Amino acid sequence: MSSAPPAPIKTPCIKVCAIDGESGLCLGCYRTLPEVAGWAKLTPERREALMAELPARRGRISPEKLGFV
Repeated sequence: MSSAPPAPIKTPCIKVCAIDGESGLCLGCYRTLPEVAGWAKLTPERREALMAELPARRGRISPEKLGFV
């Protein structure tokens, strides 16, 4: 019987966990709190779809909050 560990879950987390009050998005990965909390329960396909959406969400956060100004 094989007791290999399960494959790791792919995640956009970069260990910068702070939610922006205006947009409701994490300043590190651009996910919402419900998305972060339920990430492990999502199907791999749903996780991939959400990860494809995340770069476009960056524009919903004021640049000064991301440290670019």
